[in-house]
Amino acid sequence: MIDIADYENYDALGLADLVAAGEVTAAELVETAIARAEALNPQLNAIIVKHYERARNLAALGSLPAPFNGVPFLTKDLAMVDGDVASFGSVFFRDFRSEITDEYQRRVAASGLISIGRSNSPEFGLLPTTEPTLHGPTKNPWDRARSSGGSSGGSAAAVAAGIVPMAHASDGGGSIRIPASSCGVFGMKPSRGLMPRYPGSAADYLSLDLAVSRTVRDSAALLDATCGPVPGSAYQAPVSERPYLEAVAEEPAPLRVAVASVDFRGNRTAPECVAAVAATAGVLEELGHTVVEAKPDVDGQALAEAFLAVWESLAEAVFTIILDEVGKRRSGSLLRSVLGDWRAMKLIAWLDKRKSGRPAFEPFTWDLAERSRRRTPAQLDAAKSELQRVSHKIGAFLEEYDVLLTPVLGRPPLLLGEIDQEAPWDDIAEQLSDYVAFTPVANFSGLPAMSVPTFWSEDGLPIGAHFMGRFGDEFRMLSLAAQLERVVPWFDRRPAM
Repeated sequence: MIDIADYENYDALGLADLVAAGEVTAAELVETAIARAEALNPQLNAIIVKHYERARNLAALGSLPAPFNGVPFLTKDLAMVDGDVASFGSVFFRDFRSEITDEYQRRVAASGLISIGRSNSPEFGLLPTTEPTLHGPTKNPWDRARSSGGSSGGSAAAVAAGIVPMAHASDGGGSIRIPASSCGVFGMKPSRGLMPRYPGSAADYLSLDLAVSRTVRDSAALLDATCGPVPGSAYQAPVSERPYLEAVAEEPAPLRVAVASVDFRGNRTAPECVAAVAATAGVLEELGHTVVEAKPDVDGQALAEAFLAVWESLAEAVFTIILDEVGKRRSGSLLRSVLGDWRAMKLIAWLDKRKSGRPAFEPFTWDLAERSRRRTPAQLDAAKSELQRVSHKIGAFLEEYDVLLTPVLGRPPLLLGEIDQEAPWDDIAEQLSDYVAFTPVANFSGLPAMSVPTFWSEDGLPIGAHFMGRFGDEFRMLSLAAQLERVVPWFDRRPAM
């Protein structure tokens, strides 16, 4: 086993190079990651399922595929891997064992990464903080009274703490970028259709997978290893003709950068977030980029309401899937025919609560599904049309500017428990709209976006800078992120654990 301090000094590609050079084995890397997980995870609750023996067995095979050659990794609890318990952060699914493997996870394994466990996630990834009833909260390594973000909070906390150099993350409304900002690591959401989403739900056109990492080049290398749609994908984005990893070594041409610290509803963000954007903008100007204060002219309130309507439909889609599965059994079909879908779902949840002693679903999930159920299909279609109108405006804006720089979040990482699921719905909706005002735009518009850890507050909290670019422009965005990484390096900034 290599020295733990040395392990921290390498990113995933650096560790892979050591394996390739024969200076360390994959088995030694896995043992080091396990040792760090056992020492640090009790302080964080980032890893909720251990796959140590499986990881050891894979590492013992030797000659694992490039580019990662057996580097340790984590799988987010929203992913499906054949034979794994996949709880999706939900009490109801606490014993669910997957019988399939997501295509993205197949490609991750083929890249030579070895998962040592599953990382914590909020229920179905619906909240921007990782505090599920089933597994408990994941704590931020920089301040354990605060949230690690969501929904990839477990992955981001583990990477920031140095348990693994990179971990699986997925993003449907900011779930890669929010925890990346909260934990001081790098996270990119690629363009819609660039990553495989199979099997997937037709109701979810917002989400895709990649990772959170301590270096830009690790995310670029993983993007090279996993990008590209599967046959029949509803959305397909162009893959770069050059490897994305080459972008990291290439200085970007001077860019025209729009900068805004006011959200789309006209609300100014917290001083720390304003300072992060200003500091990043100053660095960009020094690098020769043109920086202009500007933002797209969109109706922010209509945008927020429309996105919430689509977000609600995702929760209802989960319940529909559950009812369909129960309906495959004769008693389930009878239940639906007698009670109707919604009452049948409530009875199923009540029965599960009696079995487990805990509510089957969290209040926020129920509220989302209930609100979606009361909407008509025409109302949901109108919400999607509003988001499409905004997408056209954003697209036109990004013809004038190469990227838009904003805060990732409206304020620094929340305190654990600050989002009260028992609070009145309007209060929660307003709180979330203020906190997560910038990230969802990239999801419904399908554009690439990233959180770059360029700033730490006076309290020592990481505050990411959010960049959104043109469709299919990942190469240039990675080049910009790597340029910032060289000028304002963050790799050696580590939380005191």
